[in-house]
Amino acid sequence: MRKMIRGAAALATAAAAFVALSGSADARPADDWAGCPYGAVCIYPQDQNPAVKPTHVFTSYGAHNLSNQYGNHWVLNNQYGGATASLCTGSGGAGCGAPIAQQRGVYANLTPINSITLNRP
Repeated sequence: MRKMIRGAAALATAAAAFVALSGSADARPADDWAGCPYGAVCIYPQDQNPAVKPTHVFTSYGAHNLSNQYGNHWVLNNQYGGATASLCTGSGGAGCGAPIAQQRGVYANLTPINSITLNRP
């Protein structure tokens, strides 16, 4: 009887450990992408190709005005959960182009761009 109780206790402990570990296995690790933190949208210096170190890092939803951004820049959307980003010709998020999907980047001419939006899914 004592062996059976010890065996049951060991099985219960192993099952609890398995459940605890499998719950965290589904969580996606936070991955930086070319220096852009996971969950952020980043703009890199003009003509920096490949993208190495961002000059602008945006982490909050909504419009962010840009200034003194000319020529070609990498814009990486390292957000998750379906969040997108848009480049806009007007300030305050007006006149936005097609959204940039999560985990995607574009090499864009930012001369006509005056703001960027981070859009909730």
